Amino acid sequence: MKLLTKTTIYFLLIMLPLLAASAFYLFFQFNKEIRHEIDEELMNDRIQWLRYLDSTGANSSIFPIPEYSLQPSNLAPQEKPQLESIMLYQEVEGKKVPYRQLTQVIRLHDRSYLMIIRKSLIERDDLIKNIFSVMLIVFTGLLAFIILLNWILNRRLWKPFYQSLEKIQGVQLKKMESVSFSPSSTHEFNRLNASLNTMVARIYADYQNIKELTEDAAHEMQTPLAIAQSKLELLLQDESLSDAQLQAIAQSSEALQRLTRLNHSLLLLAKIENHQYDVSQPEGLQQVTERYLGLLDELIRDKKLSVEKQLNATWSMPSALAEMLISNLLGNAIRYNYPGGKISLHLDDQQLSVSNTSEWPAIPEKQLFQRFKKAALLNDNSNGLGLAIVKRICDTCNLPITYQFENGIHTFTIYRFSSVSSPSFAA
Repeated sequence: MKLLTKTTIYFLLIMLPLLAASAFYLFFQFNKEIRHEIDEELMNDRIQWLRYLDSTGANSSIFPIPEYSLQPSNLAPQEKPQLESIMLYQEVEGKKVPYRQLTQVIRLHDRSYLMIIRKSLIERDDLIKNIFSVMLIVFTGLLAFIILLNWILNRRLWKPFYQSLEKIQGVQLKKMESVSFSPSSTHEFNRLNASLNTMVARIYADYQNIKELTEDAAHEMQTPLAIAQSKLELLLQDESLSDAQLQAIAQSSEALQRLTRLNHSLLLLAKIENHQYDVSQPEGLQQVTERYLGLLDELIRDKKLSVEKQLNATWSMPSALAEMLISNLLGNAIRYNYPGGKISLHLDDQQLSVSNTSEWPAIPEKQLFQRFKKAALLNDNSNGLGLAIVKRICDTCNLPITYQFENGIHTFTIYRFSSVSSPSFAA
């Protein structure tokens, strides 16, 4: 949920109950004040009628008023009148309407009378309803105006934040040097942009350092490793060495080869993570797969593996990434297969699937793409970086990858489009 929408919802949750309570309170107060005024009118009418009756007598001829009644009573006179709300039928309205009534037993010329004075509330109730309707319209309009004004102001105030956010979302390591966040008139956003400028500068400097380190390592480390390897190979050809010495040299050579492969894989990972590969020369996965099947044909024939392939796609990606992806997936399918096993390759415009038989159990999901985990799990002399490289390539190209294990067959599936619904990891 967007921040502006969330702020508006919170504002409504606070304002709606507050406005409802205010409207109820005003309605209650209006009603109370009107009733109080009517009660005062009734008390004033009572005084006027008492004066009139005291001077003329109860049997005098007076104009009949429906709101006034004077009847003989056997009750004792009351010092204070009683006020109450009643409902009486009114012919004009054709229904019962509310009245405010004053009753009191009075003593007049040595006789007791029940005096009743009434005031109709229907006009005043209509007035309250009209006032309430007007208040409701005013409150609704005021609330709509406040919400609109709040939305416009918040959108304007948060504009520098969204501009900075868009720059962060579109930033690339190679172009990070040109990214800058403009100062803002808002103090908090100004501090944020200043911090972002500092962070970008540090990240770009670190990126440059890592890039230089990767390039230097690629040139400087490979040469000493190659020299050491060639020297060990020359020592292996020395006939004057004992069997123990030759075995030690062979073990050293094997360890050095593994170190060379490890160095090469780590350099590949660093290049992928730092986007140090050529994107100007894409190559079709079908052509890359056919080429590596030819390069690895000798290993396939040595293990007597059968290969089933269905390659029919125009799917392409940067040449360097395509070669690393296919070589690692196909190399694993050969390395961890058993003699006489099977490899299945399926490639279309939607997905790439590589399956192979194996005696090894399913790879735990948590360790599947972690560096060095696979080698330790399988007790293998590989460096355990093959699947880590595959996963990094997929993440870089925004390609979902899944792993399944069923009936002794390991299957890796890469989906071309990230929007394609893909199954979760299964074993």
